[in-house]
Amino acid sequence: MPGLINVHTHLPMSIFRDTLEGYTLQNWLKKKIWPAEEKLTKNDIYNATMLSCIEAIKTGTTTVQDHYFKTESIIKAGLDTGLRMQVTRVIMDTDNELEQRKKELEELFCYQNKYSNITINVGIHGLYTASNKAIEQATEIAKRNNVTVHMHFCENTSEVEDIKKMHKLMPAELLIKYFSETKNTLAHCVKLTSKEIEAIKETNSSVIHCPISNLKLGCGIAPISQMLKHGINIALGTDGQGSGCNLDMFETMKYACLLQQGYQENPEIIDAYQVLKMATINGSKAVGLEEKIGCIEIGKTADIIILDLENEINQPINDIISNIVYNVKGNNVNTTIINGKIVMEDKKIIGINEQQIFENCQKIAKKILKD
Repeated sequence: MPGLINVHTHLPMSIFRDTLEGYTLQNWLKKKIWPAEEKLTKNDIYNATMLSCIEAIKTGTTTVQDHYFKTESIIKAGLDTGLRMQVTRVIMDTDNELEQRKKELEELFCYQNKYSNITINVGIHGLYTASNKAIEQATEIAKRNNVTVHMHFCENTSEVEDIKKMHKLMPAELLIKYFSETKNTLAHCVKLTSKEIEAIKETNSSVIHCPISNLKLGCGIAPISQMLKHGINIALGTDGQGSGCNLDMFETMKYACLLQQGYQENPEIIDAYQVLKMATINGSKAVGLEEKIGCIEIGKTADIIILDLENEINQPINDIISNIVYNVKGNNVNTTIINGKIVMEDKKIIGINEQQIFENCQKIAKKILKD
């Protein structure tokens, strides 16, 4: 089948797995994550990203859209493992470092077209951490380079209230004001009014549904069935492992389908095939690579995974699509091929010392998370 496309994650956050208990999103970021991130070196970022690349490849993901910083180290991990990446250097200006962040983002465009597996976009952390000035400058960079804007959007109630306080506008009004001329991928989109849904449609933005992270953070359930009725492109993401637990996109597909059916009390509201498209072709549309990846057909790049379904959980196969969405797990992936190159065969990643990466990341976590 086509390789899966994870359209919202933070690859270096593998080292923050299982650090969320007892925190709201904002408190987790401010009290635990942002202080720890200040201690990260380029080598830490590389090792933490390598761990995520291993996890992604082993669970059938062939493309990720990342949202982080010290991006050169992330790119190096992508090149070393073969994982296809769309990367950025996230813009925010709550710490008065807008100019430095912009400089680092601009420097990334030297990678555009240099490596077939690496593309660049413009990352904005969120409308509650970016001023009008930061948004204007970020969208100008996106338009000048003809690339996508990738940002968190309406993840929880607190974020929506912070947006209104900072900008004196509703999120829908900000979308129309600043993002009508850019291609956008909006992560989460949990707390939406009908006006936000209309603005997403009007700006031709893609929504990145991250159901597991939204549940773990207590944010709620994104109304993706309503967005589908408006013809909005919905793709899927895991978020980082700190809030999303893991990078298993099969698990994400299952949650995405079941949550809508249960929440809407309607098993026909969404089906397995729609969700499978979210994890493949819809993801490729979101990152602007639909001419290259997202399905298996002549002329597209060979991003392919091979599943082993010879086990008691997957047999008998009465409906292969339903089986993939509801019963397949990441550990059913036997082989992963990216850009026509076998990067994992018989569950073994080629050319990577996995144990060394595990040990390196354990040391990093102890170093930066100690009180």
